[in-house]
Amino acid sequence: MPKLMTITLERRGVSCVAELLEKDAPRTCEAVWQALPLGGDAYHAKYARNEVYTMIERFAEEEVGLENPTVTPIPGDVVYFSFAGGMLDRRFKEEKNIHALPGVIDLAIFYGRNNLLLNGDVGWVPGNVYATIVDGLDRMAEACNDVWRSGGAGERLLYSRAES
Repeated sequence: MPKLMTITLERRGVSCVAELLEKDAPRTCEAVWQALPLGGDAYHAKYARNEVYTMIERFAEEEVGLENPTVTPIPGDVVYFSFAGGMLDRRFKEEKNIHALPGVIDLAIFYGRNNLLLNGDVGWVPGNVYATIVDGLDRMAEACNDVWRSGGAGERLLYSRAES
């Protein structure tokens, strides 16, 4: 039986369901599954294009490393990034109140086409595709686009185990 997560934009009251890709990203799936529920302030990407994400403290006992990586996520991809503290610039860390952490985890969903994970400061930024949205992508895409157009202030992106 596949493991399912519910991903919610809390203030907008919109959720979707994602299936974990346990065969493709077993370490990432296990780390995320064991840590659920997870979430925090929602942000819309500036450079990657159609991405909404949250930054949270590291939660795995051991870093999972790269598995099932991509730099060109497609609509419905749910992606895990691990950033060492030194990779993020000071202003960004202060803005997101993560400046005291040695590193962070970025949990992201991609809701549209033509995404490219390229950072002008550090180059390619591969992430682990560990789940795919199997229900509600259209509603979530509309809500994510509203985060882009209307802003994300006060919005939270939450990940939890789907109720069976």
